[in-house]
Amino acid sequence: RPDKVWYMANIPWLRAVLPTTKRGVPGYNKGWFQSMFVHEVEARKDAHSNLLSKSETSDLYKIQFHNVKPECLEAYNNLEAEVQSKLHLDQDYPCDVVGSWNTWYGDQDQAVHIWRYTGGYPALTECLTKLNNNKEYLHFRKERSKMLVSRRNQLLLEFSFWNEPTPRNGPNIYEMRSYKLKPGTMIEWGNHWARAIKHRQEKDEAVGGFFSQIGDLYEVHHLWAYKDLQSREETRNSAWQKEGWASSVYYTVPLIRSMESRIMIPTKSSPLQ
Repeated sequence: RPDKVWYMANIPWLRAVLPTTKRGVPGYNKGWFQSMFVHEVEARKDAHSNLLSKSETSDLYKIQFHNVKPECLEAYNNLEAEVQSKLHLDQDYPCDVVGSWNTWYGDQDQAVHIWRYTGGYPALTECLTKLNNNKEYLHFRKERSKMLVSRRNQLLLEFSFWNEPTPRNGPNIYEMRSYKLKPGTMIEWGNHWARAIKHRQEKDEAVGGFFSQIGDLYEVHHLWAYKDLQSREETRNSAWQKEGWASSVYYTVPLIRSMESRIMIPTKSSPLQ
C-alpha cells in the first residue's frame, strides 16, 4: 500500500536504512523489507510429528490437568500417590510416571501429571485395556471423581532436541511454560528452539519439551527446573547475555497465539523432585 510505504519511509530510523530510488526518495523493496521481518524456512516434506520427534524412540506422553476441590487436595494427592506407585512399579503396564505436581502460581488447587508410554500408541492401548479390567483401578477412579471439579488431558510427543526427562533430586520448583501456536508454525518453532535450547542448558534447568498430538493442537509445553524463584529470575536473565538468544525470541514470538506459565511444586511421590 502506497500510504503505508510513505509512512514507513518517513520514520527516521527506517529512512536511514531504506534503499533509495533513482529520484533519491526512500523506496520500498519487497525482498529487502521481507528479509528484515520474515524468516524463511524450508517447506514441509512430512508431518511435523515425524520431523520434530525422536526417531530412535517411540515413546508417547500424556499430560493430565486435574482441577481439585480445595478441601480435597490433600486426600487427592495421597490417593494419586498410592495408585501411581503401583502402576509405576508394575512391569505388566508399559507406562511410568515422569512427574506429578501441584500448581503454586497459576490455576489454584490443580494437579499436573505427566505419564510416559514406552512403545507409543500400542503401549497406551495396552494400558487402557488392562486398566479397564482392573477392579482396584476402577474403584480409584470412582473415588477420585468425587474430588474433582474438572479435568483434561493431551497426548504429546517429545521434541528431538530436548533432554529426555529423567528423575531429579530436590528440592526444586518447576515451571511449565505452555504456548498455543498459530496453525502451521510448529516446524518453524522447532527450527528456532533447536538452536535456542543450547542457551538454556547452563544450570541444567531444561527438563523436557513436548508438543501436542491429540487434545488441544499446536500447543507446546516446555518444562524447567529451578532451585527457587530467585534462581529462576537469574537463570532467565543470564540467557539474554548469550549471543543468539535475543534472535530466537525475536523470531518465535510472532508464532505464538497465547502463552501461560505455571509454577509447580512436586508431590512427595514425583520422580522429579
